[in-house]
Amino acid sequence: MLKEGRVYPAAIEGYASGGEGVARIEGVAVFVKGALRGERVDVFIEHVGHSAAWGRIENLLAPAPARREPDCPYYGSCGGCQFRHMTYAEELEAKRQRVEDALRRIGGADLAVSVIHGAENTQRYRNKVQFPVGPGAIGYYQGRTHRVVDIEDCLLQPELDTACRAAMKGWMERFRVPAYDERTGKGLVRHLFLRTNRAGEALCCLAANGKTLPHSGELVEALQAAAPSLAGVVLSVNTRKTNVILGDEYHTLWGRDWLEEELCGHSFRLSVPSFFQVNRAQTEVLYRRALDFAALTGRETVVELYCGIGAISLTLAERAKRVIGVEVVPQAVEDAEGNARRNGLADKTRFECGDAADLAAKLEGEGVHPDVAVVDPPRKGLAPEVVDIIARMAPARVVYVSCDPATLARDVKRFGTLGYRPVRVEAVDLFPRTAHVETVCLLTRIK
Repeated sequence: MLKEGRVYPAAIEGYASGGEGVARIEGVAVFVKGALRGERVDVFIEHVGHSAAWGRIENLLAPAPARREPDCPYYGSCGGCQFRHMTYAEELEAKRQRVEDALRRIGGADLAVSVIHGAENTQRYRNKVQFPVGPGAIGYYQGRTHRVVDIEDCLLQPELDTACRAAMKGWMERFRVPAYDERTGKGLVRHLFLRTNRAGEALCCLAANGKTLPHSGELVEALQAAAPSLAGVVLSVNTRKTNVILGDEYHTLWGRDWLEEELCGHSFRLSVPSFFQVNRAQTEVLYRRALDFAALTGRETVVELYCGIGAISLTLAERAKRVIGVEVVPQAVEDAEGNARRNGLADKTRFECGDAADLAAKLEGEGVHPDVAVVDPPRKGLAPEVVDIIARMAPARVVYVSCDPATLARDVKRFGTLGYRPVRVEAVDLFPRTAHVETVCLLTRIK
């Protein structure tokens, strides 16, 4: 039996979902932070659980050819990136294999992930950043903790965000504005939220434990000086003792409370709470793959669940007869309807606000029989009743866009019991240098 505090020799065989290397020592799966496939290492065992163990590299005996020196000084202390110690080609293979393994192991689907679409640009691609704020620190959380690491610059974010972060930190220090302490519920500033667009504009939002900000005029001036392309500054009121970032109440301190962005040839208006993928270039790849999987001819009725602000729905509407989008967030539905009007697609789209299961049941009751169903659920995947209702509506094809291979695989298995089989799957890397990966999977109805 493995002992904590002991060192064991090991060969790294593959990767875990969080990017750790995986070895088998005395029959136990051991997750080794920072280890690469093919390496021989001495592993210091830090923790032994019921079915697995966790360790770190004590000695690197034979490094893999894919190993690289991390290019970020915060790598290891910040929990944002997991793959900066390897080549991008190795990272892509790790992600492709993760999706394939999940489908086989959890979903029971022996289906090859034929391709993973890598990013042309792996640096400064994020169009949305949410900095947690702590005493004397604005940055990101240390891995598996809520300790804020003070980070002057991040290689995943635009330099515009770096300038805004520095301006806000200077304002907090100058006027002694206290950071929020999530343990006590005291303090004021909780998060700095920044959204940028293709045109180089920035929208800044402060999430605060209060309805007003002291010296807000000086904050606006500091942000304007740091970011001449600043479009607006917004206060999000969040007085709840929670780890949810944004509150339900917003006040515009200066400028406008939205940005406009282009995606797949369409224009979208984004407010602070709007969901929009963080990597615009790779999102276009993902949505075009979903459109290709849908195989639309112009005669189809499409239902999209979890449609957000309508980004996929509008892409589908270009080639479908009509698209019905379902979303639980009222503001997102308003944005979706506005986006459809702005893009001349209001007559081909309909958006409904409510729980996915309830609205899917409503559509079923109306006799809606979609030719294609598209789902893009949150990380937890689809509720069992949603899978049931989709199967009862009997679309010929289901296009499943997923941000978690494990829940995708679980739902593929559920669909399999209801007459659907996966026939095609591709991965898209929306989040280079992190362990996250997006997948698009096509399921067809077995007649």
